[in-house]
Amino acid sequence: MNDTHTQKHLPGPKARALIERDRAVVSPSYVRDYPFVMDHGRGAEVWDVDGNRFVDFAAGIAVCSTGHCHPAVVKAIQEAATRFLHISSDYWHEGQVRLAETIRELDPVSGPAVSFFANSGAEAVEAALKLARYATGRSRFIGFVGGFHGRTMGALAVTASKYTQQSRYFPTMPGVTHVPYPNPYRPLFAGDDQGRAVIAYIEQLMERNVPADEVAAILVEPIQGEGGYVVPPEGFLAGLRKLCDRHGILLIFDEVQAGVGRTGKMFAWQHWGVRPDVLTLAKGLGSGLPIGLAIAPTHIMQKWAPGSHANTFGGNPICCAAALATLDLVKNGYADNAHRMGTRILERLAKLAKEFEFIGEVRGRGLMIGVEFVSDRVTKSPAKALASKIVQRAYHNGLLLLECGASGIRLIPPLMIETALVDEGLECLERALREAQAELR
Repeated sequence: MNDTHTQKHLPGPKARALIERDRAVVSPSYVRDYPFVMDHGRGAEVWDVDGNRFVDFAAGIAVCSTGHCHPAVVKAIQEAATRFLHISSDYWHEGQVRLAETIRELDPVSGPAVSFFANSGAEAVEAALKLARYATGRSRFIGFVGGFHGRTMGALAVTASKYTQQSRYFPTMPGVTHVPYPNPYRPLFAGDDQGRAVIAYIEQLMERNVPADEVAAILVEPIQGEGGYVVPPEGFLAGLRKLCDRHGILLIFDEVQAGVGRTGKMFAWQHWGVRPDVLTLAKGLGSGLPIGLAIAPTHIMQKWAPGSHANTFGGNPICCAAALATLDLVKNGYADNAHRMGTRILERLAKLAKEFEFIGEVRGRGLMIGVEFVSDRVTKSPAKALASKIVQRAYHNGLLLLECGASGIRLIPPLMIETALVDEGLECLERALREAQAELR
């Protein structure tokens, strides 16, 4: 056991002082699960302002894909910064074009890829929604319960993971209908094939109150993120693809969290071989710098007329440089490492699930792993308070974690994490589980 974790991590005087300063001048709308105050990070390790070291299984909400301050990314940023910091989307520059060319080479959508540049996942989703309406001439959308797509008014209209995100903001963008996401662990429909049941439900909606010829797009996360890291059953995405093709509906995959190597493949949809019409990326794309993309094939993207959508900062040269360095690292080893380390974590978690009765299910792909906690395995009653307690306990044991879903945690370390740090982080998690178990007795 690393000696760093023999004593409980508590916020020191510098952390407490900065948190107090923050309270006076920063919006209270941010959610802070525990008092971690960042000082610096390297790879999958971070240190707070009082010198406490932590293993990072949160990665800035899956953003720091290549780890904190990867030398290749830092070098790319520094070199770009010596040339120019901004030029706006009214002009051209090499980095933006080269990044768009690199994306096209990855073959992410159902045709030659064209990219719209944004600054975040929410902006990428907004662009995808606007593109779908513009290109199809239709106004409705279908989204999924548990989905998270952002907090701007269009993205928020499709988001349905926590009621607090929409509370007091209604009405948002009109025209969105939510349907259940197929969750094999918590089935809502009769029968063994929840994916097929959800598609049948959509078809019934189209027959009765959501005319298919008015639906511009179906927006779905190939693996749900904040909604619980839910992996859909086999055949579900393929069924959506057939449904969309039959009715001339665009299929949008939101891979803001799941994309760029996170699941052990460049894109999460590659696990099922189902290509979208439109793909959104952000989070891990820039290794910490703000960048998002809405990607569609030429025949869809070319329907946008000049001026129909734009922004000021999209395609920022510094962010493009970071994204190019990130994609190079992910293509050349980090996606494969995510698969290997994810397999290691899942195997260890499966053993822990045999010991701790409150672990209801372990699921995920690559380094996008969720653990759901229950108060009873038979009834599968969510144990939200327990999940929160384990996240807190993990922090005090030197591990950064985040919650997700109704009663779960997510394990999303940087894609470059090494075996030793994986094992150290899992030891911290096991200690947190034991402490939580002791309190339950």
